[in-house]
Amino acid sequence: MDVSENTLQSTTSKPFLPELNGTAIIELQKELAQELGLPVHFSDTMKNGSKAPELAIIPAGQYEMGSTENEFGHFKEEYPQHYSHITTPFAIGRFTVTADDFEQFRNDTEWHLRPELIWSKGKEPVINIRYHDAQLYLDWLSKQTGQRYRLPTESEWEYAARAGTTTAFHYGDDVTCKEVHFNALFPYNEAKQKKRWYLPRCTPMAQAIEVGTKAPNDWGLYDVHGNVWEMTSTPWHDTHLNANRDGSNPDKISNWIVTKGGSWFDAAVWARSASRKKRLYDEMDTNLGFRVVREL
Repeated sequence: MDVSENTLQSTTSKPFLPELNGTAIIELQKELAQELGLPVHFSDTMKNGSKAPELAIIPAGQYEMGSTENEFGHFKEEYPQHYSHITTPFAIGRFTVTADDFEQFRNDTEWHLRPELIWSKGKEPVINIRYHDAQLYLDWLSKQTGQRYRLPTESEWEYAARAGTTTAFHYGDDVTCKEVHFNALFPYNEAKQKKRWYLPRCTPMAQAIEVGTKAPNDWGLYDVHGNVWEMTSTPWHDTHLNANRDGSNPDKISNWIVTKGGSWFDAAVWARSASRKKRLYDEMDTNLGFRVVREL
């Protein structure tokens, strides 16, 4: 769908989301969807007649990116916490790209699946693909839909994941393996309470689970905490010092990218909204996937 420049400009009042309650956050999303003539959650139709990954509309706004040393699990790479302005609304995948999603691309393009690698299935997140493979999928999806698909920047990802929250997780400052699929042997609350002995509340699972199993945030995004790390388009930088305040990527060359969200393999502290980890551009792993952004 073509959206006029005037329509987009009318959405850029950029409210400071932490000052709003959950109801107001959801209302911002609904108002933008109405202006754009789209449902809050929608899917583009591809040339082959099937549906592209389901998307959630994300309004423009401001938020505090990163974390302070007062947040349990804080790492120096998340410093300094700073204001970030998302000046342009966008749509983002409600789920990470699944094996089923990627299979459509593979069948259409004859992308080679290496048989010696572990491969996900069905609604599980696609894994064991490189950054370049994700870009090939996004280029294919753009051609199939006539819309521009890409990876989120780190700032866009964190903004969408937080959905106005300032806590460690969009659920709050306390979380268990019932809400987030992390390594159950290394939970959050027990570590924060410095408990030396405890029984895991969940059976540890050495793999990703189907997307959408846990509750979503206020904007309808699932699995932003845990399950698999998610690629961003942002080159790795060791801190947020001198970060662009408009949500764009820094003018920097790196051999690494920023990934967000934590995974089934990692301790719960890595699943916080502010958490970030560097991965090589050509790295593949069983706990690394991606989520799409679609420009409006």
